[in-house]
Amino acid sequence: MKRAHLLVVGVYLLASCRAEEGLKFPTYDGKDRVVSLSEKNFKQILKKYDLLCLYYHEPVSSDKVAQKQFQLREVVLELVAQVLEHKNIGFVMVDAKKEAKLAKKLGFDEEGSLYVLKGDRTVEFDGEFAADVLVEFLLDLIEDPVEIINNKLEVQAFERIEDQIKLIGFFKNEDSEYYKAFQEAAEHFQPYIKFFATFDKGVAKRLSLKMNEVDFYEPFMDEPIVIPNRPYTEEELVEFVKEHQRPTLRRLRPEDMFETWEDDLNGIHIVAFAEKSDPDGYEFLEILKQVARDNTDNPDLSILWIDPDDFPLLVAYWEKTFKIDLFKPQIGVVNVTDADSVWMEIPDDDDLPTAEELEDWVEDVLSGKINTEDDDDEDEDDNGNDDGDNDNSDEEDNDDSDDDDDE
Repeated sequence: MKRAHLLVVGVYLLASCRAEEGLKFPTYDGKDRVVSLSEKNFKQILKKYDLLCLYYHEPVSSDKVAQKQFQLREVVLELVAQVLEHKNIGFVMVDAKKEAKLAKKLGFDEEGSLYVLKGDRTVEFDGEFAADVLVEFLLDLIEDPVEIINNKLEVQAFERIEDQIKLIGFFKNEDSEYYKAFQEAAEHFQPYIKFFATFDKGVAKRLSLKMNEVDFYEPFMDEPIVIPNRPYTEEELVEFVKEHQRPTLRRLRPEDMFETWEDDLNGIHIVAFAEKSDPDGYEFLEILKQVARDNTDNPDLSILWIDPDDFPLLVAYWEKTFKIDLFKPQIGVVNVTDADSVWMEIPDDDDLPTAEELEDWVEDVLSGKINTEDDDDEDEDDNGNDDGDNDNSDEEDNDDSDDDDDE
């Protein structure tokens, strides 16, 4: 998938050089750190770094707009490489035409994509091409795939993570074969899904975990799912996570926004816009959570929550494309092919729908009673009526002309 249409540079420029020490945003220093990768230098570069970040791009064309877009992405990578210079991460570019043989060997097939090589794993970055998002993504990727929970305060921090999938397991120690299987399973999903573990009996008791047991937490749900048939192999854990990877209510995140958008159900998304920091948005989000909790067993339901604050550069685009006002909560059904959409009528943000009303609306969407195709038919009818009116006008004009001729 080409993503040039959603290029967000994320480079911080300071209007003044008088920044206070300790609060100085990085600016590109002009030093070239991103190199071109070829079959000749591939092995040497791969051995040099713990992580290798590769931007796989189409040949640079003579088109000025395309050239500027390429240069902007190059500057983003240069800034990220500069910021993470001390982390032993390499940054390279792979020309799809010049290095077609190498790209095939590496399994690259999407021009404009960013890949990261970590050991024998290849991780595709499927998020917003912005410096701050990339830095956070790479920092998460170089961490251990499993975070250890040791005490009460860390349990509280774990419990406060509610808007993303998380897993936690209780094991005897780090040498346990079942913990090692858990670690290896975590590597398949790093950094997108968080894996936690504890070796502490007190922590396990608080979380109601038995020895070698793993709990799977779906976003915004009160209770976890206990993965059955413990102890588990790596393959069993990976299979379970993949089967439960689409939550009933999920948040669109900058770091994996494209992967999430591509994971539609029958060509549509039920999309809800709500600002968590806004009182009305917070209230609407709580209503969405209630609907999700009441319908968590429905495999056909997945609501995509978007907080406009997370994507300030997309707000105007969404408002224009969907013809909605994002200064108030919204929920609608969107066709991912042509971005056609139908939105629930919420007359006033002081009169938000109840959980029951929202659930009824969602059921109408799932049954097909509310769909974007009906909206297309209405548009065609409107166009047809307009054409009909024009035809009648022409006929009346012709009649008048005949009358004039008779006279």
